[in-house]
This record gives sequence, structure tokens and C-alpha cells, in this order.
Amino acid sequence: MCIEELKNELYMCYFKDLCNPKVPDNWSDMNQSFEMSAIISLIVNDYFGGELCKTYIGNRSHYFNLINNAAIDLTPNPFDYEIEYKEYKIVDREEMLVEDTRNRYMKLKVKLMERLLNKVDENVYSCKSCDKLVEKFPKASTVFLGKDNNIVLIGEAPANNGWRKSHKLWCDVHGKVLPSGVVLQKLFDQIDRDIFETTFLEAVKCYPLERKNLKICSKNCKKIMFEQLKILNPKLIITLGEFPTRSLLNFKFDKFRDVVGNIYELEGYKILPIYHPSPISPKSYQGNIPIFEKLKKVCDL
Repeated sequence: MCIEELKNELYMCYFKDLCNPKVPDNWSDMNQSFEMSAIISLIVNDYFGGELCKTYIGNRSHYFNLINNAAIDLTPNPFDYEIEYKEYKIVDREEMLVEDTRNRYMKLKVKLMERLLNKVDENVYSCKSCDKLVEKFPKASTVFLGKDNNIVLIGEAPANNGWRKSHKLWCDVHGKVLPSGVVLQKLFDQIDRDIFETTFLEAVKCYPLERKNLKICSKNCKKIMFEQLKILNPKLIITLGEFPTRSLLNFKFDKFRDVVGNIYELEGYKILPIYHPSPISPKSYQGNIPIFEKLKKVCDL
């Protein structure tokens, strides 16, 4: 995604509740991004980095981005004159994220991600690469969006009786929590996280009719998986078991135990492989306990 594409997608996400609550009556269909420059600049910073900058237009503050020494302002210009970007100060991201701004930023971020992820899902369900090898789940999202995307879990492939049919993460079609979910939540308790509020996706996007097809399906889905990760932009990716780990890492390894519990850097992402939480695995709980004890100490999540 380039800057211009982001600008076009953001334009489709603006609505009145994103406006600064101090001036909601000035919002209109003709000026849909009114008083949203702060949250727009935060979104640009999410995807393209750079500096967050603040300038003034009269007595009103206005935010933009500085990327590679170029001023980037995706807020449609509501003014009758050109904005000057010479006089500005660089602002700290956390200082911008006061309660109201944080809430509006998260609303815009979720709306944008849902829109972008829906486009990816359209490609999934129109894909013919694995015809006759898989069962699709039309109109079902291939990503569960959690409370935030600091942690993204990557599983192997959809189960035929799992969340893609139940529409409840970690639950079967009857709404019962799956054994893997029970084990994983016990582990997540150590880092004060709820698996039911944690973003989740799979390396393979459709249900493979036979397990032997996982490898070819994974290869066909790899580009899609990275498109989703680019949209989600997580701080940490946790791969559940050997298969999604091999699918994601760009190097070969002999035994899974050689990589499990280590954090790897790949294309700007931190990747942590863990033993699959299924009780079928003898290390599903006990083998993962040291990993989560270490995770709580070393990662700011």
C-alpha cells in the first residue's frame, strides 16, 4: 500500500463521531475530515513511520507527517489557502494519545483495518489456486480482530468445526471452548491477556480437505498472510506449532524444538514460535510455561 492508496481508503472511513468533540457541529458531508488531522497523522505514522508534526493555522492546531524530509498531509484541506509546513514542532506520539484522541484514533484504525481486511477476504474467496483441495467459508472473515494488534496469533488452518463456522474464536459450532483454547488461555493468564480479545489468523485461509494438502495450500496463501500482517502491523507474532512457523520463517530448520521459544526478526516483525496448545501435544502447556514467563519479562505488550 502506498500513501495515495492509504489516502483513498481513509476517505471512505470518515464519519462524524471521529470529529473532535469540541467542534462536532462544524462537521459536514462536505468536510468529512474536519478536526481529524491528529488521528489521521497517527494512522499514517502506523504504516509509514517518520515524524509526527504540529503546526498552527490561525489559532487552530493542525497535524501532519514528516517522512524522508517531506511533509505528508492526508487531511483534506478545509481551508481557503495553502498550508505552510515550515513552522512546526515534532510531537511525541504518546503525548498525542490523550484519552479522547486515543479513542477516536482506535475507531478510525479499526474501521480502516476492517475495510482493508475485507478486500483481502474478497481475494481469498475468489481465489482458485486450491480448488478441489479445500472447503471455503464464504462471507466469513479470515481474521479475528482483537482488542488491539500488539500480539497476533497465527494458527495452522481453519478447523471444520471451529470459529469460522461458530463465529466465536476458540469455540466449536456449539459454542463450547475448544481444548486448545483452554490451554492457551492458561498460558495467556501469565501475560494478563485474554485469547478471546487477541487478533488471530491462520497460515492457510480455507479448510484443507486432506492434511497432505497443507503444504501446497500454505504456499498459495503466503502472500495473503503477509498482506494481512502488513495491515495489522503487530508488535509480536506468536506462531502456534510447527506448521505456521515453517510457513512464516524464511529459513529452514531441522527440529522444531530448535526454534521454539526464540524470537526472530522478519521483515520488521518479531516472531515467537511456541508449541501448539492442543492437549494432544505433550508440551502444549508445560513446554510453553517458560516461554510465557520469559515473554512477560522481555516484551512491552
